Amino acid sequence: MSAYTTRLKLEKQVSGENSGNWGNLVNYVLNRIDSTVRGYVAVSVAGSANVTLVSNTSTTNTTEGADDQVHNKVIEFTGALTGAIHVFTDAVEGDYTLFNNTSGSHALTFANTGHAANGVAITQGTKSIVYTDGSTIFDVGADLGAVGASSLTIAGAATIGGAANVASLNSTGNVNLLAASSLVLQDSSGGEFAALKASATTTSYTLTLPASTGSADQVLTTNGSGVLSFVDNSGGTSWQAVKTGSYTAAAGDGVFVNTSGGAVTITLPASPSLGDEVSFVDYAGTFDTNNLTVGRNSQKIQGSAADLTVATERAGFTLAFTDGTQGWLLKNN
Repeated sequence: MSAYTTRLKLEKQVSGENSGNWGNLVNYVLNRIDSTVRGYVAVSVAGSANVTLVSNTSTTNTTEGADDQVHNKVIEFTGALTGAIHVFTDAVEGDYTLFNNTSGSHALTFANTGHAANGVAITQGTKSIVYTDGSTIFDVGADLGAVGASSLTIAGAATIGGAANVASLNSTGNVNLLAASSLVLQDSSGGEFAALKASATTTSYTLTLPASTGSADQVLTTNGSGVLSFVDNSGGTSWQAVKTGSYTAAAGDGVFVNTSGGAVTITLPASPSLGDEVSFVDYAGTFDTNNLTVGRNSQKIQGSAADLTVATERAGFTLAFTDGTQGWLLKNN
């Protein structure tokens, strides 16, 4: 009775058997080896039912790969999925190149027979190189370790489980860095770097960067849904050179005002936003002699529709904008 190898199911010969048929049997074995090393097969997995790949002994391999699916190097899955499925291969060691060419936006998991929980999801529209120890499928791309290249182009999503050192990375899909990984950006000398790393979170989120670089001294803010934009920094002060004449302040300005040569008017910003601030300092200690006038620029100051006159020597104060009802309010003096 014929016996077969464990992995490729190649027929073993016993001395004295199959007289006159050795040529055919050897050819069948060669067909099987050829398919396993270089073979390609397309397998329809349409629907929502799990699929077990056909696996025969070499004796049935009268033509290369004609009646066997498992023993091919490259397997392409086709058809429209109507539900998530598993595709099962033999529970023995091996390696494959897989192409999920299905449609239907449902998950396809490749696993060993009897070990559904230890499979690997093959993303629709992508190709994956996998190997198995007989019970667990491993994604080679996720387990490569360090990868080095001067330029890397990925036509789809990429998952990196080790270090990837590239001078240029282009991808038409997502680039996923696995748990605890960092995106390391080296400086021009390659000696130092800045790194980005996600903190532990129970909810995934995406930050969408602004469409432009913003202006000097602006800061990034979020709309609460992860969309970032540049805004004026209301929490900081942009101190201006000493003003001795009329000047229209911008939100965030700090203005040193010198009235030693006469009264000075500093006009508040037009169309202010909630939280905008402008600070004032008596540069020469002469506000009591030559007053500072703060022009309201159509907004109220301290709830009053009148300009603010400051006549206190060495005064220093900040106005913060609230709304159209109260306008600019004194923050400190």
